[in-house]
Amino acid sequence: MFTQEQRQRWMAELAASPPARLAALWQALALRVEYQRVRAPEIGLTQLQARMGATGRRFVMGDMTVTRAVIRLENGTYGYSYIAGRDKAHAELCALADALLQQDAHHERLQRNLIEPLAALRAEQQQLRARKIAASRVDFFTLVRGDNQ
Repeated sequence: MFTQEQRQRWMAELAASPPARLAALWQALALRVEYQRVRAPEIGLTQLQARMGATGRRFVMGDMTVTRAVIRLENGTYGYSYIAGRDKAHAELCALADALLQQDAHHERLQRNLIEPLAALRAEQQQLRARKIAASRVDFFTLVRGDNQ
């Protein structure tokens, strides 16, 4: 059995993955799995809430499009996904990967060949973004002239 933190990690990597990259990694695995759609991928909205300074009163920041899906493998294991955006195929593939990652027979292979490459890609993209931001950073300073009383 896998801990809640482990499952949260792999579900976060799947949800944040670029759909084309996930599909390419999935095809390379050449897995043929029979499953049933419990909840076919569907698109909806969710409200985003925020707090000023992370401590203030909560307010509605806006709406965001999400796609969700639920599948069931032949052995009864359920896979779930919620992704940002409107890509139904991506949501269904994420749900299928979630279900298979819960299976001991597939877990290690999927971790090594799917989740780890997606996590490495996301870390690389975050570092690239951080470097771009750092390159455009402007340090402001105030020059004090004499005694202004």
